[in-house]
Amino acid sequence: MSTPLKLGVAGLGTVGVGLLQLLAAQKELLRARLGRDIEVVAVSARDKAKDRGVSLAAMTWHDDAIELARDSAIDVFVELIGGEDGVARRAVEAALDAGKHVVTANKALLAHHGNELAARAEAQGVALNFEAAVAGSIPVVKTMREALSGNAISRVYGIMNGTCNFILTKMQNEQRPFDEVLALAQAIGYAEADPTFDVGGIDTAHKLALLTTLAFGTEAAFDQIHIEGIQAITPADIEAADEMGYRIKLLGVAMKTDAGIEQRVHPAMVPKYSPIAQVSGVTNCVAIDGDQSGDLLLVGAGAGARATASAVFSDIGDIARGMIYAPFNLRSRDIKPYKRSRLKAHHGAYYLRLSVYDKPGAMAAIATRMGEQDVSLESIVQRRPRTALPGIDARGEPGAPISLILITHETNEQAIRQALSAIEGDGKVSEAPQMIRIEKL
Repeated sequence: MSTPLKLGVAGLGTVGVGLLQLLAAQKELLRARLGRDIEVVAVSARDKAKDRGVSLAAMTWHDDAIELARDSAIDVFVELIGGEDGVARRAVEAALDAGKHVVTANKALLAHHGNELAARAEAQGVALNFEAAVAGSIPVVKTMREALSGNAISRVYGIMNGTCNFILTKMQNEQRPFDEVLALAQAIGYAEADPTFDVGGIDTAHKLALLTTLAFGTEAAFDQIHIEGIQAITPADIEAADEMGYRIKLLGVAMKTDAGIEQRVHPAMVPKYSPIAQVSGVTNCVAIDGDQSGDLLLVGAGAGARATASAVFSDIGDIARGMIYAPFNLRSRDIKPYKRSRLKAHHGAYYLRLSVYDKPGAMAAIATRMGEQDVSLESIVQRRPRTALPGIDARGEPGAPISLILITHETNEQAIRQALSAIEGDGKVSEAPQMIRIEKL
């Protein structure tokens, strides 16, 4: 039997405790599969006295995660603290500089500093593994780094935030507004008290930055991602999408174009009978388009103690077997600078919802503005509020806003945005237009 692999775990929250429970429950199975024991010999967290439901008696306690990272007794530093900077970053740097393997679930850290940390790991000949940083239990990092190593990837996309998918699913199924469903998600623990990172698309963008690097061999470039959240999605949009044969999902999309790499996070309409439209609740999915493998769709739990701990352990298991990979699939010297393809050049079809003053000439003015940008319309649907009389506002005067839904043929993003800006400038609409991209999957 080989010598045990000794771990130091920094962060004993939901995932950290889940990892300790997994190691205890699966001890014999892991020994048989790996040919050696896995032992947690040291830990660090904020509160030593807190009852976490697991025994820490046999482990060395460190108040300082950086001290834990340098502890000569550990082989692997497991970082489960979180955050793009601060102690998490300093502790990971300390572990790498001390020649320790690192396993982390910290997508924000890697999205912002992954290029530098990967170079440090490579210089020391140690692992920097992060399966749990993207899509929970879904083995997308291992799939892209190992199973698809013989493929040129043209696109990677998916539903990568369970909070957003839960909210959009509830809005779809129960015809409830965003704010109401968000409050429900917070009450049952699916959303944080400050949900900005989730509903604003930032969490998805962190994960997309890592997938982009794995897929295309370019430097992580979080600051080059176009990000939109789901806060502006209304029941009217959900209803219109359903009637037209779509579901609304928050997608992260990275694709290779002639102009560079396009990265974007935003709500999108997807055909309701497509596999990705069926991914509901807090479930995540990642789709990968490979030139040899064809199109793959991986679906699974995107968060939770057991799912994330499972992904953390998959990285530990590789280290136990002596399998050390370049963190981002290529050696640091072979990673290319990121070249951005501007979103204004993106081509596709669009859903537009306008709140138009019901006055003579309004429709003609809108059509004119679209025509000026060579935007061709596939369909136009006029909707009036069910409680309102045609053409009468709350004061009994003509001109009350009506909802106008436009579906365009394929066009480019710059044309759409210029047309909508002109329509707003004409004063024909009562609020900012809603625009949702229609994705071909």
